[in-house]
Amino acid sequence: MLPASIQKNDKRASVLIILFSVIVFVAVVFLSRIKLDVELPFNVHLFAKINAIINSLVSLLLVVGLIAVKSRKYIFHRNVMMTAMVLSLLFLVSYICHHLFSESTSYGGEGVSKTLYYIILITHIILAAVILPFILYTSYRALVAEWPAHRKLAKITWPIWFYVSVTGVIVYLMISPYYV
Repeated sequence: MLPASIQKNDKRASVLIILFSVIVFVAVVFLSRIKLDVELPFNVHLFAKINAIINSLVSLLLVVGLIAVKSRKYIFHRNVMMTAMVLSLLFLVSYICHHLFSESTSYGGEGVSKTLYYIILITHIILAAVILPFILYTSYRALVAEWPAHRKLAKITWPIWFYVSVTGVIVYLMISPYYV
């Protein structure tokens, strides 16, 4: 196992994690309701494609990170997971940009595909809204070298984060034919 990277301060960490999580949630909700009428020199749905690429990379990194930790390659695991977190932050910026500059797109499929799309979309949105504090608490426990608590949280965090990243790609693949 790795030594602590930061000094433990649960009270400060909790405040910062909750504050950051709430700010991100409020920003996403608020900014998704605002549309900027700006003529960009590229198709605004490029942001959605970038989001799907980032989500694909995050999904891959999560699998690689899981394999690394199971193989006891802890430094590699840490680096992979931190890269997944940085990419997730880039995703957030791109996601906000996409919603700021584009109108909402309705799914054009029908029947079973429409039902499946909305099931995936709704579960994706709900889990995406709650995963951030789990990711941050899990990371914090690793950074202060509380390995039993880190493992316990990671068993909850990893599958949800993986589901959110994979379903993000699926949602993009299903909605992208209907972008105008």
